[in-house]
Amino acid sequence: MKSTELFSLQGKVALVTGASRGIGESIAKTLAGAGAHVIVSSRKLPDCERVAGEIRAAGGSAEAIACHIGEMAQIDAIFAAIEQKHGRLDILVNNAATNPHFGPIWETDLGAFQKTVDVNIRGYFFMSAKGVKAMAKNGGGSIVNVASVNGVIPGPLQGIYSITKAAVISMTQAFARECAPQKVRVNALLPGFTDTKFAATLVQNKQIMNKVLEHVPMNRVAQPDEMAGTVLYLVSPAASYTTGVALNVDGGYLVA
Repeated sequence: MKSTELFSLQGKVALVTGASRGIGESIAKTLAGAGAHVIVSSRKLPDCERVAGEIRAAGGSAEAIACHIGEMAQIDAIFAAIEQKHGRLDILVNNAATNPHFGPIWETDLGAFQKTVDVNIRGYFFMSAKGVKAMAKNGGGSIVNVASVNGVIPGPLQGIYSITKAAVISMTQAFARECAPQKVRVNALLPGFTDTKFAATLVQNKQIMNKVLEHVPMNRVAQPDEMAGTVLYLVSPAASYTTGVALNVDGGYLVA
């Protein structure tokens, strides 16, 4: 296979959640640049439309569909819309996540706990389950779950978020093992500390970041675009024998 074909996504239909900004936006634009038709999804349709419009303006193919993955009815609706319009799904990137509680783990209230679990665990699980069924009908596909280094080493003041991201890593392995016969590969991306609006509470806190960066050999925060290439690899033909992997892109944080 030619090197240009290793990373080609021509003819593929990809769904990226949480794609209206940050890491998700970078992933959506990168997959479109490799030839995929990208369904840009997040809770707010206007934000999705902006990203989809920028992809089309750059010569790519994209559409916007709103979906809150914490709501089961909306998960059902987006897969029904994709089936009706495209009749297939080849790539799913579960990137949408939430972290409503930032503080001591023992002060996590029930509302914050439930919201985090509903989006980060239940949402990923049922998005993946429906994704596998859609992909299996057309010969297989690829799922990437965006987890976090916090799923390996719990982040400061991010207890319940870290717990859910550890569950995402385990979920990735479970789906990878069971879905290989359906020719669906399932892998995880573990971003390190990345300069996004989602992580602004951490990134803008100099005291916390200085302490964190002491444990990052590259001694800097990542940019969203630095995560997208890893996802492109994981969903591309280049990774055809790769499944069940949790790939950390963290500047060396987990090996420091």
